[in-house]
Parts: sequence; C-alpha cells; structure tokens
Amino acid sequence: MDMGAFSISLAVKDIHVSCAFYEKLGFTQFGGDIAQNWLIMKNGDHLVGLFQGMFDKNILTFNPKWDNSAQTVAGTPDVRDIQRDLKAKGVALIEEADESTSGPAYITLEDPDGNPILIDQHV
Repeated sequence: MDMGAFSISLAVKDIHVSCAFYEKLGFTQFGGDIAQNWLIMKNGDHLVGLFQGMFDKNILTFNPKWDNSAQTVAGTPDVRDIQRDLKAKGVALIEEADESTSGPAYITLEDPDGNPILIDQHV
C-alpha cells in the first residue's frame, strides 16, 4: 500500500532551538511558518516537521498522493482507499475520513506501542 511521503512530526519545546539544531544536520526550511510555531525541514528525501505547542507526542506522518517534495503523484491511493483497506484488515482507527467526500482528509491511528500515526492527504 502506497501511503505517500513519510515524515516525522516532532513536538518541540522551542522551535527556534530545534530549527537551528536541524540546520546543523543539513536540513533546510521547506515549509511552514516559524511565527506560527511550525516548520517542515528537509534534507534530501528526509522530512522532519517541527511543531511547538500543537500536540503532546511525536507523530509518524504519511501524506497520500504526495512525494517528498510535496508534488502530487497521480495514480496513488486516496486516504479513503487506505482507510477502507486498514479497516478491512481489522486496524482500529481513532479518527476517520468522511467517505462521502473527496480531496483533503485525514485519518489517525496508533501502533501497538501507542505511537500516533497521521495519514494526512492535502490534495
């Protein structure tokens, strides 16, 4: 199952300190707004989201229909297709996308160790 681009979304204490740290590792600002306390940092194909004050835990994030450059990838599954597949496999979802809609939507779940997973489609 192609779930799109993968990144980790980190709940950070100080976005300025975290941004400076990841820049030392070769990451550059790719998206977001530091004034709104969120940034997407990129190093090659690797993406790290920095989020201050938005959630309590780090989150594994997948973006259906996107590649690691935030470009639309045609012919890839919609988040609703992924949702149906996961439910058919008995995976419990915390939040579900409205099956009667199209376009942007998301679902959330947790792995067996309680790690949050966000499948967030932007297109």
